[in-house]
Amino acid sequence: MDADGTDVQQLTDLDFNDAYVAWSPDGTEIAFTRFLEDSTGEIYVMNVDGSGQTNLTNNPASDAWPSWSPDGTKIAFGSEREGNRDIYVMDADGSDQVRLTEDPARDSAPAWSPDGSSIAFRSFRVVGETRRSSR
Repeated sequence: MDADGTDVQQLTDLDFNDAYVAWSPDGTEIAFTRFLEDSTGEIYVMNVDGSGQTNLTNNPASDAWPSWSPDGTKIAFGSEREGNRDIYVMDADGSDQVRLTEDPARDSAPAWSPDGSSIAFRSFRVVGETRRSSR
């Protein structure tokens, strides 16, 4: 839709639960997560008009939260393919999928820094000691 809420257009099929969208830096494509009937997610990309929907990940585990690198050459995402949710990165065409984190905590929702040198992500890790106040 337009920024003012007009010209709403449906781009994907209602037979699927599509979520977690991310615009490519050049504005020509949209990456998104398609949740299948068994609730596993796959990363797809499509043209901004909804055409050319292409599955980039294809495995039994759930993949979600695509995030384009600032130069548009990579997509970071969360995946459960190694038995735990970790952060992965792949080329924008789906090739060369590489695991970046390996921690028992669940990592998800990656976001690239503006210069592409770092990736922030949500994690349920405990860092250092936790202390409770007795007040």
